[in-house]
Amino acid sequence: MRTKSAVYTRQRKKKIFRLAKGSYATKKNRWRMVIQQVERSLNYAYTGRKDNKANFRTLWIIRLNAAVREEGMSYNRFISGLKKANVVIDRKMLAEIAVNDNATFKKLVEVAKAA
Repeated sequence: MRTKSAVYTRQRKKKIFRLAKGSYATKKNRWRMVIQQVERSLNYAYTGRKDNKANFRTLWIIRLNAAVREEGMSYNRFISGLKKANVVIDRKMLAEIAVNDNATFKKLVEVAKAA
């Protein structure tokens, strides 16, 4: 007896069509176009997740630079001063402190200047 694969095939296609929902023109309802579009979209999503990390690091550095310049110091001197003083705080936390807790940030700048 021959086995029919219609149900399984439909389920498999439905999953991929769902991923293509919202795409332009026939890229959402023609099987060949859908496969190409979903593959491309997932590829861009993957690289986008990697790019996001670099974008956030850039944002933190920009925020730190602005905050440190208000205290009369440059970003690279601030970072090297913290390293010499053995202060181990990453740029994400430093940027958060600079934005939300000004008094603590001024103390960190003083520590960096002393070192």
